[in-house]
Amino acid sequence: MKLIAENLHIISKATREAVISRDKEYIANLIKNMAGCNPDWIDLNIGPARADFSGSMKWLTKILNNITDIPVSFDSTNADEIGKGLSAAKNPSECLINSTNADDKRLKKVLPLAKEYEANLIALTMNSELGIPKECDARLELAMKIQAAAENIGISNEKLYFDPLVLPLGVDQSQAGECLNTIRMLKESFEPPVKTTIGLSNVSNGCPRELRQLINRVFFVMASGCGLDSAIVDVFDSELLRIAQILECGAAESQVDMVYHHLFSLMRDFGDIEDLKYDKNDPAQSAVFKTAEIILNKKVYSNSYLSI
Repeated sequence: MKLIAENLHIISKATREAVISRDKEYIANLIKNMAGCNPDWIDLNIGPARADFSGSMKWLTKILNNITDIPVSFDSTNADEIGKGLSAAKNPSECLINSTNADDKRLKKVLPLAKEYEANLIALTMNSELGIPKECDARLELAMKIQAAAENIGISNEKLYFDPLVLPLGVDQSQAGECLNTIRMLKESFEPPVKTTIGLSNVSNGCPRELRQLINRVFFVMASGCGLDSAIVDVFDSELLRIAQILECGAAESQVDMVYHHLFSLMRDFGDIEDLKYDKNDPAQSAVFKTAEIILNKKVYSNSYLSI
């Protein structure tokens, strides 16, 4: 499992102001802290990069180059800014472009950049006409369109990371399970295989703060069992990173870890969540089971679901 650090983004007021004011010290400290968590990529999220943000991708990339060799995930809707960032990257062929969708206009801007720099590409299974389709079959159709366009200009499947786009549980609870199904379909539908990724924190957006990390962790384990290759995550969530490690190496440090392992196996083997082995008298183990039920739409989500 490869992890993409999401922690430098202009949704944060402090980060947004630091980028606008070119506060090098703030940005350098943030990048150092992310690099210390040893992610596979560091995401530089500057949104549309208009007005005050113009030129910021290259500026951020140069700061990162002086701190770490960890590749960049260039996260912007502004293809010109992505290109400027790639031109400054130490290792553009190891970087990520985040992202394209299935719109012809976007593909014509982003695919040539991926080809020129031999960069990896995150591809969103959506377009401006449909938005995010509710059915996994429709998402797969959009993925096939993107893959065909990429192949047409010489971009190999191994460079493609498809994001099936999980919606928040509080917006449409059924879509978490649909995202998991889409991951499975994406892994089965291409030869050579493509890769998959998700923006993990999206699944818990709008949920109470005290629930968000639990939901993210359980969904991460379930998606991993479905074949997920990478995820955009909060690398300052040390427990999530620990869970990712125990899944990778097969170790377990607690009974809750054993529950996570069993949940992973159930998802991998198309098992039934009712067969999850856990101690009902242990609140931590019960919380994992109840969260998995919510993600699979077996029980109705509410902010108090853990106490029901």
